[in-house]
Amino acid sequence: MSDLVSSTCEACIIDAPTVSDDEAGLLLEEIEGWDLIDDGIKKLKKEFSFANYTDSVNFLNKVADMANHEDHHPQIILEWGKVTIIWWSHKIKGLHKNDFICAAKTNNINKS
Repeated sequence: MSDLVSSTCEACIIDAPTVSDDEAGLLLEEIEGWDLIDDGIKKLKKEFSFANYTDSVNFLNKVADMANHEDHHPQIILEWGKVTIIWWSHKIKGLHKNDFICAAKTNNINKS
């Protein structure tokens, strides 16, 4: 289990620093399958595939529960057999360590 999975999100304040490109590169190595995207704001994105719609919804619900517990909420796109998760920190309009923590926890949910 990675250190990220066992970490807890910290409250993100509006002037919190975003992770540097070097930090992001190192943290990205700990979260298998996630892509760094930039649509004007750097974000983490991953698509998860499932055998059917019910499995997709069940995974989405588990991610939503974890997000509520961490008080950090992603964009979630639900489709038949697929869930896309996008993490970024809205207050700082970029990536915070919280995003990598939640990405790792999302991967861990998918393994269970």
